[in-house]
Order: sequence, then C-alpha cells, then structure tokens
Amino acid sequence: MAITIHELATLCGATLQGNHSHFQDVITCANDIAAAKTGQVTQLTQASYRHFAQSTQASACFLKDDFDVQEVPDSLVLLRCADPEKAFIHAVTLLHPQTVYSPTISPQAMIAKTAVLARNVHIGAFATLDEHTEVGENTAILTGACIGRQVKIGKNCIIYPYAVLYDDVELGDNVIIHSGAIIGADGFGYKFRDGAHLKVPQVGNVVIGDNVEIGANTCVDRGALGSTTIGVGSKIDNLVQIGHNNKIGQHVIVCGQAGISGSCTIDNYAILAGSAGIADHVNIGQGAVVMARAGVANNVAAKTQVFGSPAKEKRIAYREQIAIAQLPDLMKKIKQLEERLCELTAKNNTP
Repeated sequence: MAITIHELATLCGATLQGNHSHFQDVITCANDIAAAKTGQVTQLTQASYRHFAQSTQASACFLKDDFDVQEVPDSLVLLRCADPEKAFIHAVTLLHPQTVYSPTISPQAMIAKTAVLARNVHIGAFATLDEHTEVGENTAILTGACIGRQVKIGKNCIIYPYAVLYDDVELGDNVIIHSGAIIGADGFGYKFRDGAHLKVPQVGNVVIGDNVEIGANTCVDRGALGSTTIGVGSKIDNLVQIGHNNKIGQHVIVCGQAGISGSCTIDNYAILAGSAGIADHVNIGQGAVVMARAGVANNVAAKTQVFGSPAKEKRIAYREQIAIAQLPDLMKKIKQLEERLCELTAKNNTP
C-alpha cells in the first residue's frame, strides 16, 4: 500500500515537522531506522539510536513529542506523537495489510457432512474438518490444517497450515493458531502400578478465549477431566509447552521454549520469559514476571519478579549470582590466610 506522509500522519494521530515540500512524499513500507530507505517510514524511541536520525535515508520517522533530535536530513519528515511505538504499529498495519482470504472452499478439502460453516469462511486445500465441527464467520482454515470432532471455532480466526485442533477444542473470536501448533493433545498423565506406567485417560478439552495468538509448534494439552483454558488476549510464543488443566489468565505473555507443567494457574498480565520452567500445581500471581530460564517450583506472588533455578525474588537471586562469581577470589584469599596462619603457628611453636 502507498500513502503520503501527510495522510499517514493524519491516520496515526501525529504532527508533521520538517520541510513542507516533502509532506506529500509517498510512503510504501516500514523499516528499521538503520536500514530504512527513501519511501519508507521508521521510528526512533531509544536515546541510544538517536545518532541514526542524522544519517537515516528514511522519508519519515515517528518519535515522541519531546524527543530531541538535531541536524536531521532535509528529506526526513518527523512524525511527532505521544506514543510513537503505537503509532508506528498502526502505520505498519496500514502499509502492510494482512492477507485477506477469499470466502472459498477448496475442492480438495475434506469436510464432514455434519460440520457447520458460517458465512465467508475460507477452507484451504487438504484441510480436514471432522463431524459436528462449527466454524464462525470470516474464519480462514488454511492448507492441511486438521480440525477434529465437535470443535468450535469463533469468528475472524486464522488457522495456519498444518495446525491441529483435537476433538472438543473451543476457540473464541479473532484467534490465531500458527503452523504446527497442536491444540488438545492428551495431557501427560500416568500412574505407576504393577511395574508399569498406567495411562490416565485425558477426557477434558481446551478452551481458548478471544484475541489469543498461539505460536508455531506450540502444544496445549487437553484437561484430564476439565478444561485447559487460555484467557482473552493472551499471547503464546513458538515452541511452548502448556500442560493439562492449566488456567492461563487474560493478557498473559508466554515466551518461546517456556514449559508449564499440569494444573498451574497463571494469573492475568503475568509474563513468562524464554525457557522459563514451571512445576506442576504452581500459582503465578497477577502481573508477576518469571525471568528467562528461571525454574519455578513454588508460588510466585503478584507483581513479583523472579530469577534463577530454583527461582527467587530478583534482587536476592542477583546478589547470590554476584556472590557466586566472587567465590574464586574468596577461595584464593582463604588459602592465603590458611598458609599465613600455618606460618605463624609454626613460628610460635619454634623453641
């Protein structure tokens, strides 16, 4: 999509600053400030990137109302606004619109007779929809996606190629499931009896709220008896494991390679950073942050930041890390003191 700088500023709520003769220049796409070229818009939100404002080839740049820059190129128009990151995201959305899938059903798709499709649904080639599945308006199910029995999919959802929704899964509206994600596989439940692992039947389901996004190759297990749930607006990264019976709240962030064992509660607005590991039956409080590679075995209070394995409050964990880093020097000093003590002892014992 192509749009003038003046039109872009109007649509994004920004004020123009710079050479008026460039206000009607055309913007065709967005780019990073270090790599942007003529005809592209960028953003400047960090002081450490301030120097790029003097050398960028971008035609327009979003920045905060009070962000001070000097000696910018004559060809660069500044787009001043209160929240440049939000404005830039809106600009990217305008310039790079999401693919719109035509309301067609591929003849290569396999759709059960009892499946119910609302208006304007797109079903790609080799996608399969099993018995009694329901698909809401304007939803797109792309090539090779596999939808089980009695699945309910809301409006305006996108199921990317080769994602799998097992039986009884429920999706709200505006849900995005990326390629390779597996929603509703059996939870990992076994009891050791008579020298063998006895499988516990997993007869629950997965319920996903509105505006949730599930990354590629992520697995969300069904509940053993009840539901594994993911609340409204939560975002799950690629390669995440969510075990059975977990209750994930609203607007939660779970980053790549995090693993959540069974029967945990992750409260609203919590953040699990990359490779965080959560033991079973743990509660993560509202707004809490589990930092990267932390191993959590106990409950985490609301608005707390934890780090390390076993995870501890961030300040305590950092002090311990610093102390551990100092151990070699401390051991050296102790050895020197021991040698000095031996010398003094030997001297005092000399007749």
